[in-house]
Amino acid sequence: MKLFRLALLLFIGIQYSFAQPTVSTIYHGIQKLGVTGTVLYIAAHPDDENTRLITYLANDRLLRTGYLSLTRGDGGQNLIGQEQGVELGMIRTQELLAARRVDGGEQFFTRAYDFGYSKTPAETFRIWDREKILHDVVWVIRTFKPDVIITRFPTTGEGGHGHHTASAILAGEAVKAAADSTRFPEQLSITKRAWRVKRLFWNTFNFGGNSTIREDQLKIDVGGFNSLLGKSYGEIAAQSRSQHKSQGFGVPVSRGEAFEYFKLVEGAAVSKDLMEDVSLNWTSRFGAPLIQQQVDSLRDHFNWLDPKASLPGLLSLYHSLEKLQANSVIDQKKKEVKELILAVSGIYLETSASQPRAVQGDSLQISLFAIDRLGSSVSMEGARIGDYYLSNTSTVLGQNKPYSRSARFFINPDFPISQPYWLQQPMQQGYFEVNNLSLIGKPENEASLTCTIDLKWGAQVISFQVPVRYKFTDPVKGELQWPLVIVPPVSIQPEELVQLVTPTNNIVRGNLRLIGMSAQMQLQPEVVSGKKIKGLINPLTISSLSEDQIENVSYSIVSKEKSDTLLMAVELKNGVRVSTTTTTIQYDHIPPLTYFKNAVVYTRNFQVKVAGKNIGYIPGAGDKIPDGLKRLGYTVTLLDESQLASLSLQQFDAILTGVRAHNTQDWLNKYHDKIMSYVEQGGNYVVQYNTSNQIGPVKAKIGPYPFSITRNRITDQDAAVVFLDPKHPVFNFPNKITQDDFVGWIQERSIYHGADTSGKLQALLSMADPDEKPDTGSLLVARYGKGWFTYTGLSLFRQIPAGVPGAYRLLANLLSLGSVEK
Repeated sequence: MKLFRLALLLFIGIQYSFAQPTVSTIYHGIQKLGVTGTVLYIAAHPDDENTRLITYLANDRLLRTGYLSLTRGDGGQNLIGQEQGVELGMIRTQELLAARRVDGGEQFFTRAYDFGYSKTPAETFRIWDREKILHDVVWVIRTFKPDVIITRFPTTGEGGHGHHTASAILAGEAVKAAADSTRFPEQLSITKRAWRVKRLFWNTFNFGGNSTIREDQLKIDVGGFNSLLGKSYGEIAAQSRSQHKSQGFGVPVSRGEAFEYFKLVEGAAVSKDLMEDVSLNWTSRFGAPLIQQQVDSLRDHFNWLDPKASLPGLLSLYHSLEKLQANSVIDQKKKEVKELILAVSGIYLETSASQPRAVQGDSLQISLFAIDRLGSSVSMEGARIGDYYLSNTSTVLGQNKPYSRSARFFINPDFPISQPYWLQQPMQQGYFEVNNLSLIGKPENEASLTCTIDLKWGAQVISFQVPVRYKFTDPVKGELQWPLVIVPPVSIQPEELVQLVTPTNNIVRGNLRLIGMSAQMQLQPEVVSGKKIKGLINPLTISSLSEDQIENVSYSIVSKEKSDTLLMAVELKNGVRVSTTTTTIQYDHIPPLTYFKNAVVYTRNFQVKVAGKNIGYIPGAGDKIPDGLKRLGYTVTLLDESQLASLSLQQFDAILTGVRAHNTQDWLNKYHDKIMSYVEQGGNYVVQYNTSNQIGPVKAKIGPYPFSITRNRITDQDAAVVFLDPKHPVFNFPNKITQDDFVGWIQERSIYHGADTSGKLQALLSMADPDEKPDTGSLLVARYGKGWFTYTGLSLFRQIPAGVPGAYRLLANLLSLGSVEK
């Protein structure tokens, strides 16, 4: 999305706020029309991109600039909430889109799934389908058609993360494959031909104590000031990077010169510029001197006091572009010209709904609004959603005279729900299954409903695509516009997503909620196991369910399997069967995100003994451990600062911190002495991983003895585990821990290991990734007075929600240390 669109679509918190662009942003957009070059930046994750370089390329060099992130960041950490996996990937996708709205770039993705930290590209390629992800990179290259590609990381490993190195390897392979018509030939039916990139660069770096910069590399100052935008590129880049809020990536603003360095990987040598010998104007690139003359005239004769004077020239330019054979550059420039036509004319177009969702099989009131505020002598020839016309008569839009019309639109029962396209099929281990080639690479779905509005100036008709949005007024934030979503008639929400049963008590009892998305009659809920065994339901039939009404349903079913999946469903009066949960993720810095998952409950049949009853839990960056504790029968008290200050801690059999609690709750430092006194008197303090034991300028006090937190981790979830002290209570009370308890772990064994610097902490586990030395920092335990302190980097926060039996048993033992001698 181009920066001159920023004034058309200002993104403020959750709000889409539409405003007339400034004269300077309009002129900036006209300048961009004359530049035909394209650059693609490639890396592995959201937040890997160089926002300062993207800002410079898009706004100083006026190049069409894209960022291809191979993954959506699904395997990262979440500083702002509990979402993990695909939910976190959805959040980070929107954070990237917000960043691109700021810096002027465009966003692309492959189907690769971020499965967590990887130490080598070989490990990465074992999990990703290498050929499939290469296919996607080639597809983006052939459709975006970059003249130059820049990678964030090298192929030689200095980027650290295996995904980083893999992204560079795939970029190099894709440059060659994109130019080879025998590679992925099915793409050519759409792209028409292969694409040859002019050059491939590596954007060298100096971070993490690792400098790959050399003075013989190409060196470019990207820290300039843009008087049209009123900001330096460093200021814009800082705002862009700070959109990665789930990762805690707020950064300070930089002003002044800032150099980027580039090492040529492939292509002709350059001396001063990335785009040397690349045709960047219409005459030399397309043999279209008329287009170049029209753009130059628009720029040279721009009237700063009357931007509408550019309208005839823009209409003429659009007419000329329509005569050219379509390609990616021409298609993009036509979009930009259409946006500028609206901008200089002061025309505002809107289609909106007064409700946040449209329901399959129900109708929706849609309002059309149009206004020509500056009087450009335009008529609206029609407005339609698909084959349904909101307006089908020619209507002259008078100067500053609002035009509005409303109508009901029926949503067919089989109309697609608003499921993110990459989640529509069951995913594979290392990638999302997407079979529609035209969707691959896109950052998100198109709008659920789009209205085509035809505007006519003289004899020239131009069609504009306007998404239907939910519009409402918040008493604090004012008018807001959110994406409109299509949902099933009912949402099924199980109370518990994981149910623990034992061999001696294998009856699963639970509750679910049916939520009406629209009014329904005669609903019949059901619960069926993976072995097709039906459960008992109460009530058997629900006579009616009104919109937004919640009906509670209880169920019971026998589960004899070691693990099973219970599918919840409801049959409607018309025979339609719904079996999904409608889930909405909402944060102030991104629009609400809706997706649908199967309404299932996973049962796990295993025995866990517990000692002690009351657990104090100090929340961290967000995890779902408390839910797992409740499944084990613990009484869990969430401890915030006020409770930690006022409560007697001796009431707790153990106190457990959430992940990164000492990173995110800086007030914990004040209560270190109180917590240690609790431990000394016989308490049990268990700390899950933190990323550093430095909080600001103050060294965080975590345990009774000094230790450091490293970046060591074990990424192989199946890595062999050695018990360093098999007789230790952690492995024996109240559950006997064996090698079997480390079977079935997901994503990783551990992260951010501890390192004992005092000689007082005992390492209990040793493990290693392939071809590496064993590490003993994943589980450190110490006696202090009459009590116990534990630091663990074991990824319990991933295993517990997944229902991994051994993780439950081990966690129960860690929480039982204070009861060993009782």
